[in-house]
Amino acid sequence: MSVATSLPAGPREHRLADLSPRKIVAELDRHVVGQGRAKRAVAIALRDRWRRQRLPRELAREITPKNILMIGPTGVGKTEIARRLARLTDAPFIKVEASKFTEVGYVGRDVDSIARDLVEAAIRLVKEERRARVMDRAATAAEEKLVDLLLKATALDPVTGTAGVAEGRDRIRRDLREGRYETREVELEITDDRTPQISVMTPQGVEEMGIDLPGMLPGLFGGPKKKKAKLPVSDARPLLLEAEADALTNEATVPQEAIRRVEETGIVFLDEIDKIAGREGSRGGPDVSREGVQRDLLPLVEGTTVKTKHGLVRTDHVLFVAAGAFHVARPSDLIPELQGRFPIRVELDALSEDDLVRILTEPEHALPKQAASLLSADGIDVVFEREGLSAIAAAAAELNRNLENIGARRLHTILEKVLEEVSFAGPDAAGARVVIDAAYVGRALSDLVKNRDLSRFVL
Repeated sequence: MSVATSLPAGPREHRLADLSPRKIVAELDRHVVGQGRAKRAVAIALRDRWRRQRLPRELAREITPKNILMIGPTGVGKTEIARRLARLTDAPFIKVEASKFTEVGYVGRDVDSIARDLVEAAIRLVKEERRARVMDRAATAAEEKLVDLLLKATALDPVTGTAGVAEGRDRIRRDLREGRYETREVELEITDDRTPQISVMTPQGVEEMGIDLPGMLPGLFGGPKKKKAKLPVSDARPLLLEAEADALTNEATVPQEAIRRVEETGIVFLDEIDKIAGREGSRGGPDVSREGVQRDLLPLVEGTTVKTKHGLVRTDHVLFVAAGAFHVARPSDLIPELQGRFPIRVELDALSEDDLVRILTEPEHALPKQAASLLSADGIDVVFEREGLSAIAAAAAELNRNLENIGARRLHTILEKVLEEVSFAGPDAAGARVVIDAAYVGRALSDLVKNRDLSRFVL
């Protein structure tokens, strides 16, 4: 029985096979608080991808992804859920704003650039994965190159250059690993393989294109430019490591693998889709046809072939996750054809004060942990008491009720204001221990919370 993909299963495929919907939700719970319905929807959609790849090729070709429409106010976790999902599976992922696109025929970005940007994201992903697989061998090879360069430099020294070659290499390698040569300069030949980027108007829209004239006319340009430079060992090491990693990977097959990954596992997060909702002429304003943008998006979401500089890419099985607040427009204001392409609709809940407390305490890399780690670089020990975190959450909830409700993003603003004094002190407060309790938060926010007009601009 032929299956959807005949490629051998690698570590990524095995990891995806182990991710049941329940495990996916558990992983998302580590970073995003609440929103259980949205997590279940994306977990099922992700598992369906793995299921499709296990089916006969003829049947798998007919099964399209069930795109998801997330409806909810700003700052409740819509973007973070999609981003964490992509990281979980090492899938090509891009976030685009629907309001940035214009109808064909107008100046602006066309919707096909979504597919082109997704391919570029996949190429970066594939290159990073391949480099990671050969990094140990590349590090060994780069170390040997550094030993050669240092041996060449020390051979000119009448004191260090008298030892035998083998003995000298062993000594230099040992000293190099102990960090004794980090500031020593070595002469390195650097290849400038950059290609100029120009904007080209193509039938698919404006596209950034690299023109490799030296590669096309090597006889005229003489190949890539090379120059010699003296660099400290600490700066030369990453350059040598990158060069050795590139030499050990097969760059020629990267675009092919990237396009396959896009077609099988690509994820597009289409934000602010409510900004293009609404029938033509239903509302005035300078916006270029919202309905026109929807109709341009339709073939991309339905499945089409887009031409990129790396080859043709099909979007039939790319997962689209759209999101919007829908304060003014409604999902029913989208054209019926586009509505039908987002069969899974999930409404995300606004965040309560208890949710804000959980956001400050439960995630693996919660905001207070990040802030404390940053200040520890200056030798400041910041300790957040539970009462202090509750006070921060209470202030954020009150401001969200009285001003614009921006969800969890309000916590960033409040936390920065609370830590403003100690952050400004920086190294001058090295060795200090700062306890963030309810009283500390009250003093830091007293003027702003009381002055409604001032807090509107500051918080």
